[in-house]
Amino acid sequence: MNSAQADAYLRRIGAQHPAWPTSDVLRELQVRHLRTVPFENLSIHLGEEIVLEEKRLLDKVVGARRGGFCYELNGVFGALLASLGFDVTYLAARVYGDEGELGLPYGHLALRVRTVDGGDWLTDVGFGAHSHYPLSFMERGEQRDPGGMFRVVESGPDAAGVRGAGGSREREDLDVHLGDERQYRLEVRPRVLGDFAVGAWWQSTSPLSHFTRSSVCSRITEEGGRITLSGHRFTVSTADGAKEVSELGTDEDVLATYRECFGIELDRVPEVKGAQ
Repeated sequence: MNSAQADAYLRRIGAQHPAWPTSDVLRELQVRHLRTVPFENLSIHLGEEIVLEEKRLLDKVVGARRGGFCYELNGVFGALLASLGFDVTYLAARVYGDEGELGLPYGHLALRVRTVDGGDWLTDVGFGAHSHYPLSFMERGEQRDPGGMFRVVESGPDAAGVRGAGGSREREDLDVHLGDERQYRLEVRPRVLGDFAVGAWWQSTSPLSHFTRSSVCSRITEEGGRITLSGHRFTVSTADGAKEVSELGTDEDVLATYRECFGIELDRVPEVKGAQ
């Protein structure tokens, strides 16, 4: 990512070009990203190709002022951070299901980001409801965040009896918890963006993927709440957890909500195939 592209990206999220890649700068960039770039899977339901290449992701997120899902958002945000001098590592994760079972490998992409002031952070702008600020990668106790109480802990063995890459504690997998629920299991081995192509393809095409079964567009608000549009259902959540749900009556109402609340201009409503 060249300097002009990085500057355009920073304007997209309303941030100034930082002097140094510090922990405070990372905190500001993450929360600004979450407030301005929505987590959305609309490409799947608009018939748009998802390509995990830096230029294509920049064209979508910055040029077209769209959002994306984890591979896209963390992929391009990681490229921005690297261009600003942060030490960025792409990490693969497996997402926990409703019954506590682990999902497919490369089911999620997260970032490990190191800063010049000694910070070592788990950064994630692509998991929907997650932490608003980076989580300390090495802290094993509770970490309070506007998004909830988080923990990053060494995982136990998976269904095959494997704890991670093996050899040392530094290479063991990590579980990310929100409250009492495990969100995903991180592998600490570094990856490159292209490694996630198969995971992105499965998530965007398989009838077993929840991304193919419903549309979603969501971002946090300045007040620390969240707004989410799924189909014709618009949900406004406050920082203290109160929710107001409304059903939008027409396609025109849906398109107007995408435009006014998420900054997304569409010429048609995304159609979920097989939706009832």
